[in-house]
Amino acid sequence: MTSNKTSWIRPITGTVAAVFLCCTVLTFMQKVNADAQKTSAEYAADPAAMIDAYRHVEAASVSDAIEQLLHEKRYMSHRMQAVFPTKFAGAALTVKLTKQENHDPAALTGMLQAIDSGSAGSVYVMQVEDGADIAGMGGLMGTAMFARGFAGAVVDGGVRDLPQLKRIGFPVYSTGPVPSTSVSHYRFGGVNVPILCDGVAVAANDIVVADQDGVVVVPREHAADILVLAQKLDNSEHSMYPFIEKFHSITEAVRQFGRI
Repeated sequence: MTSNKTSWIRPITGTVAAVFLCCTVLTFMQKVNADAQKTSAEYAADPAAMIDAYRHVEAASVSDAIEQLLHEKRYMSHRMQAVFPTKFAGAALTVKLTKQENHDPAALTGMLQAIDSGSAGSVYVMQVEDGADIAGMGGLMGTAMFARGFAGAVVDGGVRDLPQLKRIGFPVYSTGPVPSTSVSHYRFGGVNVPILCDGVAVAANDIVVADQDGVVVVPREHAADILVLAQKLDNSEHSMYPFIEKFHSITEAVRQFGRI
């Protein structure tokens, strides 16, 4: 009789475990659905809400969403490093500097005027031609951006005056710190023109998303659709963390949620 009882208990126990697992997955998925945001059409009709929502998704999820929807890579390389750990998102204000030796005191005036024309929430995105060892910006420009409420800056070139940038808490990504200057070596090449920043095409008003994983550029015309998918990817991944911690299986988590 004992043997028969045991033979019954085993399948029942297995069934209970399976039911518990399914119920747990359902609970996680219900949370994902509860966290669902607006539709892409609603975001497209409310750009301010869309950019605010981008501030709450991870750059990695945005990058994955772009690859899945557009089959493109729109992330900047490991060369782009932050002055300090940060997270921001905003509309791109693009600036281009062209390498040219000069003695013209007005050669970079347009660069300064571009900052003064920027609105709160903007992300200053600069292409410095062959500028890895040239500081495209420093403490003065960073302070001006901070005072105007810019979300941050991304410079395909060097940056200097890090103590001031850290003091005011203005986030900057660049190829690294350098003490040099662009004065007399560069000329302003345009504002809100198409640029390449670390090899990634950036147009004025594209959405720039940055966090500790790096920088991603979202084409404005696809921003709403990319956001909705990025939110779904984020929700799936964040639901997987407690699942993996509870059941000790990444294989099962990937099978249930389809995210890796």
